[in-house]
Amino acid sequence: MLNVSVYSVCRLIELAREFHAQEAVSIPEEPNNPSGDWSVQMLASHADDASFQEFKSIVDDLEPDQQQELVALLWLGRGDYSHAEWADALALAADSSNSRTAEYLIAHPLLSDYLQTGLEAFGTSCGE
Repeated sequence: MLNVSVYSVCRLIELAREFHAQEAVSIPEEPNNPSGDWSVQMLASHADDASFQEFKSIVDDLEPDQQQELVALLWLGRGDYSHAEWADALALAADSSNSRTAEYLIAHPLLSDYLQTGLEAFGTSCGE
């Protein structure tokens, strides 16, 4: 069972689609910055984007455990974990937790697909 609201996840999916549909957004497949803050640097040029601002606001307003569930949903939807390994995904998300969850999430061009697939693993969807 998810603690994060399905409605919130669905809104984030919509915003991620809007954000990634823009021609100006270009996210490298191979980050050239080993420090791990490449997504923050890349997104700095998009900080004024209304879709990104709303996305970030929603994520930042979530409780830490809900943010961790979003990250674990991304990993589940991406195939890094199975539904049976959900507890392991949550544990790693908790260990990796930081203040840049929104930036980490939105830096994945297929985020909307991954989150939708993650929701489907729990038997729910956005009803699109």
